[in-house]
Amino acid sequence: MLTEARSLRPTRHGLEEHGIRNINAAYWNLGAAQLLEQAIQRREGSLADGGSLVVRTGQFTGRSPKDKFIVRDETTDAHVHWGAVNQPMSEAHFDRLFHKMQLFWQGHEVFVQDCFVGADPAYTLPLRVICQYAWHALFARQLFIRPDSQPAAEHHPQFTILFAPDFQANPSEDGTNSETCIVINFKKRVVLICGTQYAGEMKKSAFTIMNYLLPDRGVFPMHCSANTGPAGDAALFFGLSGTGKTTLSADPRRRLIGDDEHGWSDNGVFNFEGGCYAKCIRLSQALEPQIWNAIRFGTVLENVAMDAETRLLDFNSEEITENTRAAYPLDFIENALIPSVGGHPANVIFLTADAFGVLPPISRLTPEQAMYHFLSGYTAKVAGTERGLGPEPQATFSACFGAPFLPRPASAYASLLGEKLRRYGSACWLVNTGWAGGPFGVGERMKLRYTRAMLNAALAGELNHVPMTPHPVFKVAVPASCPDVPPTFLDARGMWPDKTAYDKAARDLSQRFNKNFEKFTSVKSEIASAAPAGG
Repeated sequence: MLTEARSLRPTRHGLEEHGIRNINAAYWNLGAAQLLEQAIQRREGSLADGGSLVVRTGQFTGRSPKDKFIVRDETTDAHVHWGAVNQPMSEAHFDRLFHKMQLFWQGHEVFVQDCFVGADPAYTLPLRVICQYAWHALFARQLFIRPDSQPAAEHHPQFTILFAPDFQANPSEDGTNSETCIVINFKKRVVLICGTQYAGEMKKSAFTIMNYLLPDRGVFPMHCSANTGPAGDAALFFGLSGTGKTTLSADPRRRLIGDDEHGWSDNGVFNFEGGCYAKCIRLSQALEPQIWNAIRFGTVLENVAMDAETRLLDFNSEEITENTRAAYPLDFIENALIPSVGGHPANVIFLTADAFGVLPPISRLTPEQAMYHFLSGYTAKVAGTERGLGPEPQATFSACFGAPFLPRPASAYASLLGEKLRRYGSACWLVNTGWAGGPFGVGERMKLRYTRAMLNAALAGELNHVPMTPHPVFKVAVPASCPDVPPTFLDARGMWPDKTAYDKAARDLSQRFNKNFEKFTSVKSEIASAAPAGG
């Protein structure tokens, strides 16, 4: 056990600045081995075969979006898109909750990690994370960007996250919906997280902060993965869960910039994070070797089933949740680019798993179509991807492929996308990783080797001079040929035995798009004109 003298470090940028006093001890910037040791000693988790730390997150095995708030004050009132995603909290309620949390820390031991968000030094946000649990501090150390050799006394946090799972809000006094609360105060630069053990709330709070701050600096914040080729040609991969974003961006011939959160500035693309937070349900070494090899000493595994005797992991088990997660540093990925900064993307990929079997396997978008499909954020989920889904596909739309994390109106982010595409001449592609030859239950899932061949061709520029034909309903440009892909496979309508059934399915899907887009009443006419026909 570390002595208090070694772990307590009073400075003018210490805990007193956050109103935290009379604690038993503060463990400051411990390394992964020390934090893992502390977590096991405190019975917060168990060591698995291979050295990863297996933890349980209790009642919450995912985010709690109904308990997320932003403080409404003179700095945020006119800029935040208030509603179900961004619920307002009054300054008075925040101050009451903050004071009670400050008192909660008395008599506790706390774990502090000083880290950063944003790999580009021009846009780095110094962050401080104050945790009740050692494993949460380990999670923060692995997910955020760690200082190289900067003395802790020189770290000046511009935002502080306080994470106290055992502290509970009082809805009648604190203006919350339950005992759980995640609240961001942009004026005081503080995030409070209480009543939940799910560590992903820290990660997504930091993402929300960057999504709010960066647009004012001309930086486009993005919920996407990114990689770069041997020639420095970066590529972005947008897509909702189940579309193949992680799988397709993990390419041994290209270096990984990051798997989830990025910014696009005048300097190029940069990762917000220093680690990965990968879903690992049904993880296999054959299909996802990079993630498999990253699960080792220092990795945090949330809610993964493990044999208590042998300590062997069972990635196929949904015993606790389907949302099992692995948190590990970016350098656990063999071909990761560190520092995780790349050039301007030559290609932007929108991934959608269209279970209705309508969208072409690959098509090129104009900047206006790109903004339209970015605002739509479409995919279709089927039984087996989420509990409670019936036999029919369910269309899902999430603005900017990340609606739960957007504090500003979605149109603000779409405008930034359009501006970047035009300025840097990036090509934008819509890739359907869903079904061909018919809908789910009738057609077949897109063959991964064909999808990879189409992506490879797009990234290599081999489709730039191929003849293209506008899709009759969605208007996107469909290439006539692609290396290593049968020409018949590129024709979504031609793959259907019943062409009349395809036409009806295409009209039905276009109606879903147009119905969803009705909420974007203030977009420019050129974006609205990119809507599919026949709706």
